[in-house]
Amino acid sequence: MHRFYFILLLMCASACYSPTQIKHMEEVSNKNPLLCNPETGLCEMPDSTQPATGVAPLAKEKPIHIVYFTDPICSSCWGIEPQLRKLKLEYGDYIHVEYHMGGLLPSWDGFTSGGITQPSDVAHHWDEVSLHYEMPIDGDVWLKNPLHSSYPPSVAFKAAQLQDALKAVQFLRIIREMVFLEQKNITEWPHLLQAAQMAELDTARFKTDYEGTATQKFKDDLALGKSLGVRGFPTLLMTDNTGQKLTVYGVRPYANFEMAVQQLLPDIAKIPFDTSWESLFEHYSSLTAKEFAVLTNISRQAAEAQLEQLTKEKQLKQYSTKNGSIWRK
Repeated sequence: MHRFYFILLLMCASACYSPTQIKHMEEVSNKNPLLCNPETGLCEMPDSTQPATGVAPLAKEKPIHIVYFTDPICSSCWGIEPQLRKLKLEYGDYIHVEYHMGGLLPSWDGFTSGGITQPSDVAHHWDEVSLHYEMPIDGDVWLKNPLHSSYPPSVAFKAAQLQDALKAVQFLRIIREMVFLEQKNITEWPHLLQAAQMAELDTARFKTDYEGTATQKFKDDLALGKSLGVRGFPTLLMTDNTGQKLTVYGVRPYANFEMAVQQLLPDIAKIPFDTSWESLFEHYSSLTAKEFAVLTNISRQAAEAQLEQLTKEKQLKQYSTKNGSIWRK
């Protein structure tokens, strides 16, 4: 069943398609449940007519608890990084985001339909969604050194999470940059170890947990997702301290995320944050042009021009791919 998630999410490109393409995809999806609905922007499992309705665990220290189901190779989840990063800056005093792995790709066994039957079929689709989300994604990893599963990096995330929740989020970001931009197969131990080092984790413990307890923690995530009715990624289950809940699913504009938080907590006030490039790169060690644009409320083109100028001034380092760049301080 889990392989449905993988096909759906890899092919989901939402409203970037023309009306003719959308009509064609809808016609195909009626025959093949492995295609996502381009109008809803959510990649769903077959026979799923409703979004996740399970109640996430209640928040303890902050008034809103967000249970986020994702996967290291989920391109749609990479697509909401700008929105999620801004949400944390503007409402970080009120929200707690708890990351769970969804198990997107168990293996390639049994793929016989849906337009993707082997890793090389993924490359073109990743290039397409990169343009739609305006986030750099290089699909060539599926041609040069394809991943056999998303389970190893998911287990690795759980190993990182056993040490430190914040460092685990940084670890996830690092391995995503590895696979989406650097064409690295993040199922391979050397890359996972390098990411652990970069996230300043205890690498000896990381290895021990990766080979031991983390596997069960990953299985617990899969069981939790199933119990909560999670049918696709990204899914964010938001719950306040009274038990009121909302779900944000699929790739949505920032306003949708903000509206959900404000609906749960009507009297909430935004936290002003410094939008200078120096301050933003203190918060986040790497930013794409889309992320910089969302955080500074300027156009993507203006953001890219500013980041490139800072590169010329040797303030930032630019890592370029065929589908965009990322900047690091």
